[in-house]
Amino acid sequence: MPAPYNKFKAALTSDTPTLGLWLAMGTGYAAEIAASAGFDWLLIDGEHTPNDLVTIHEQLMALSGHNVSPVVRIPHNDAALIKQVLDLGAQSLLCPMVNSAEEARAIVAATRYPPRGIRGVGHMLGRASAFNGVPDYLDTAEKQICIIVQAESVAAMDALEEICAVDGVDGVFIGPADLCADMGLLPNITHPDVRAAVQDGLRRIRAAGKAAGIIDGDPALIQQDIDAGANFVALGADVLLLADAMRGLVTTWKARTT
Repeated sequence: MPAPYNKFKAALTSDTPTLGLWLAMGTGYAAEIAASAGFDWLLIDGEHTPNDLVTIHEQLMALSGHNVSPVVRIPHNDAALIKQVLDLGAQSLLCPMVNSAEEARAIVAATRYPPRGIRGVGHMLGRASAFNGVPDYLDTAEKQICIIVQAESVAAMDALEEICAVDGVDGVFIGPADLCADMGLLPNITHPDVRAAVQDGLRRIRAAGKAAGIIDGDPALIQQDIDAGANFVALGADVLLLADAMRGLVTTWKARTT
């Protein structure tokens, strides 16, 4: 029996955009609510939220059995952390702040068993192998692992083609906010120069034969991203949707009652 089939990785080879949502609440309860909404994938964010290995594990379990693909963003590209997250059962990783092909190769190596990489063999202790219930895991795991690296700086944008050429990188995700900051234009994320860099980057990633990812909250910007070739698109974040709904609700009723 092989490692579970990664339908998210398979979908990234299509021109049809896959639509997802950022999970920042840090709980399996919120993750399961999102799982019922109809998204193609859900991103468990370990970089800018209070998630740790325990809460990531909880959310992976909550999403199992639902028709949605989990993706985990790790807080930093440490080989030991990558090993732990993979053993928890994550098959798709979003890796932040990748500025060069050399950094991308190091990430890929952390997801491969020797002699192709440096991942430690301990799968039998975790969800990845159904607790040693997947006899062919060691032979089949690599094929189902999906690596998306984030280009969030001017240096990364300059090196896009080299990063895309790294064997094992399945896609590149552009981080518009950090790119805007690195360009010296923060907080104007919609500055024409930032938007031009984002659109150009998306086109170059797709031209290199890799999946192109982005997160935007504005429908007009999302459509621009899709038109430029983005096929891994986050439509927002659970925390922001909840906060906006709460603020809108109280604003509406305060206006009616005062």
